[in-house]
Amino acid sequence: MTTALIYLVVMLLVAAVVFLLAAVVFGRGEELAPLAPGASPTRLPAEDLTGEDLRAVRFQLVLRGYKMSEVDWVLRRAGNELDALRARVAELEGRRREDVG
Repeated sequence: MTTALIYLVVMLLVAAVVFLLAAVVFGRGEELAPLAPGASPTRLPAEDLTGEDLRAVRFQLVLRGYKMSEVDWVLRRAGNELDALRARVAELEGRRREDVG
C-alpha cells in the first residue's frame, strides 16, 4: 500500500512539473484575434518607399518560414517604386542631354 501511494505521489509531482513547464513554454493559451482573410500585419507607406521602410519590414511567420504572399507584395511594391524612379531618372537625363546638346 505504501509503495502504491509513493508511486501516486511521484506521478502527481511529475505531472505537475510537466504541466508547469508546458505552461511556461507555451504561455497561458492567450491568442490574438485572427486577421481577416487577405489582411496582413506588414506595413509600407502608400508612396515614396525609402530604404528605411524596407529595413523596417517584418513578415508574419508561418509554419515553414515567412508568408509568401506578404513577401511577394513587398517585392512587387519595391520593384514598382524602383521602376518609377529609374524611369524618372532616364527622363531627366534625356532632358539634360537635350538642353546641353
